[in-house]
Amino acid sequence: MTQTLKFSRVFHRVRWAPELGASQGSNSTPRSLADIPGPSMPAFLAELFCKGGLSRLHELQVQGAARFGPMWLARFGTLRTVYLASPALVEQLLRQEGPRPERCSFSSWAEHRRRHQRACGLLTAEGEEWQKLRSLLAPLLLRPQAAAGYAETLDKVVCDLVRRLRRQRGRGTGPPALVRDVAGEFYKFGLEGIAAVLLGSRLGCLEAEVPPDTETFIRAVGSVFVSTLLTMAMPSWLHRLVPGPWARLCRDWDQMFAFAQQLVERREAEVATMNQGNPEKNMPSGAHLTYFLFREKVSAQSILGNVTELLLAGVDTVSNTLSWALYELSRHPEVQRALHSEITATLGPGSCAHPQATVLSQLPLLKAVVKEVLRLYPVVPGNSRVPDKDIHVGDYIIPKNTLVSLCHYATSRDPAQFPEPNSFRPARWLGEGPAPHPFASLPFGFGKRSCMGRRLAELELQIALAQILTHFEVLPEPGAPPVRPMTRTVLVPERSINLQFVDR
Repeated sequence: MTQTLKFSRVFHRVRWAPELGASQGSNSTPRSLADIPGPSMPAFLAELFCKGGLSRLHELQVQGAARFGPMWLARFGTLRTVYLASPALVEQLLRQEGPRPERCSFSSWAEHRRRHQRACGLLTAEGEEWQKLRSLLAPLLLRPQAAAGYAETLDKVVCDLVRRLRRQRGRGTGPPALVRDVAGEFYKFGLEGIAAVLLGSRLGCLEAEVPPDTETFIRAVGSVFVSTLLTMAMPSWLHRLVPGPWARLCRDWDQMFAFAQQLVERREAEVATMNQGNPEKNMPSGAHLTYFLFREKVSAQSILGNVTELLLAGVDTVSNTLSWALYELSRHPEVQRALHSEITATLGPGSCAHPQATVLSQLPLLKAVVKEVLRLYPVVPGNSRVPDKDIHVGDYIIPKNTLVSLCHYATSRDPAQFPEPNSFRPARWLGEGPAPHPFASLPFGFGKRSCMGRRLAELELQIALAQILTHFEVLPEPGAPPVRPMTRTVLVPERSINLQFVDR
């Protein structure tokens, strides 16, 4: 959920030797950045700005790898970026990380915090500030038992989603069971779910009439990723000449902060009332995350920064992944039938009971479907790092403070790692064929900078899929062409996904 994107990537067609810290060229002397192949700067800029490259950065990763190999260099003015698309090279880099890995891909977000005097959250903080925030939140999110504690809360939200899907069927032209733009519905679900966990709030996103301020927040989430991509692609001096993208980014973030501030202030007043006269009272069972932050005396500005960023992260991760999962299951009825059988055998047919996290962990095909969807459609198709020391990767020495882009989309569709890489085959995660390199598919990142909300997101996806498939058979829209992904900072469907939800 909190990974970040950089521009391009490389496609690696040959399994590399597993030795780390050694040159891929055996005894050859390490070479410098000047020796790394890559496109000329005019060709690179033309690809980005004249050929629609900003919306297909994930495809440029594959094309770059096919042309230059698993490692290449691109220049954008004075900025130099090294791209890695081999799982072994990605592992080499990540194994050499220091205690506070730095990634600078969302620097425009951090710049907004600086100019608008907002506190950074987990997505934008760096260095010691980031380490303190992660240390504080990790016990609440990363421990399996902590995330599992929210299963009942999330299942109530999923029940509301099932009811909303029923209401949304048959609106407009098409079959009576057709729901249009399922990603839009799942955006509402994602916000409702993460707000319930963070704030203990039910926002009404899944009601027949969605509150206007909630709609504004959801629009801002979608818009900020577009403006982020544009501001990232522009040097800072160009913002003065073309102010639109930066102004849009600031507007989006200001709207999200205003929305989150209302919720946080409401919760703060409730906590103060709850603890009045008894400040040493223990945190109640099932309390929301913001309650814990108040009890830990975290500053109001820091709480607001973290809540705002986590609301955004929780919305996009869940909505896009759930959309792609049901899209692929609708196109692969044999997998859907097998998954429905597994779910009903464990939970019972038509069960409305809250599925506990321990029960969901006994559904191997369900977990495999989620892993396969995240392999094909990683929410963040690329990540980045800025090493704090000179490091040896492949045949090259990468100097410290060099931007390195990790091309996760390319490695997760590498045919050397995944036979038929563009096919939806969950069985590959159930022992069918040789195991891929462990760094070939990293949808939640790795190490200290891995996604803080991973366990929560996986739990929410598993509960949603289990309950949706219990109640509905999901069918594709008749005659609809395939939907391809596009880059909008995160990976999203290039057009609306419309699906039929037929009562079982």
